[in-house]
Amino acid sequence: MTSPTDAPGESRDDREAPSASELVGAAIGGAARRAGIDPAEEATTGDVVWKAMGGVRGMLESILPSLVFVIVYTLWPEPLVLSLGLSVGMAAVFTLVRLVQKSPPAAALGGLIAAGAAAALALFTGQGRDNFVIGLVANGVYGTAFLVSALVGWSLIGLAAGFLLGDGTAWREDRRKRRVFLWLAIAWAALFYARLAVQLPLYLANETTLLGTLKLLMGLPLFAPLVAVTWLAVRALYPASRT
Repeated sequence: MTSPTDAPGESRDDREAPSASELVGAAIGGAARRAGIDPAEEATTGDVVWKAMGGVRGMLESILPSLVFVIVYTLWPEPLVLSLGLSVGMAAVFTLVRLVQKSPPAAALGGLIAAGAAAALALFTGQGRDNFVIGLVANGVYGTAFLVSALVGWSLIGLAAGFLLGDGTAWREDRRKRRVFLWLAIAWAALFYARLAVQLPLYLANETTLLGTLKLLMGLPLFAPLVAVTWLAVRALYPASRT
């Protein structure tokens, strides 16, 4: 039985449901667009990187909670609740400011939730280093997702670019695009695995201060250049999107 919105002679089952690749591409592409990374729009590389980092506010939201934790924990490791509380409090302030200014709170709210969960785990175990467990796990998950997507020929970068530029999955039929998207996905996987390779030994050695410091140094300073490279590579593959 068809509904009033169905086309004449077409049942709901006759219409093709979105494929898994389309759903993944839409999800990743939508996230990229919200972050200001849309190859279909005219923008300089610097503008794209700046938007991806969230501007001044985004950088502060990303850096300050962890920086506060590292500084306070280094000076006063006990009580642990002091450094954790100030870190979560900083994230809460950013979220509150966004709510008061009626700006999109998603980024700050996500940071608050992550900071709160990490702090709860550290308080539960009584180990300051456990404030970084969620970040370590996230790097492992993201790195694996990008690497697997590259190895099976369904690069997450390609899926996102295909969605944003209306190319769908047609890029998989183009050897040049497929190769570029393969290496871009591997580059992103390498970034996440590099973080894990450096930070996990420090976690196991209970070097909390050094772990927190390197987490900051391997955050935006490595993220920004890779965003720029990705943007330039995708724009080179789709020069027609500039007109």
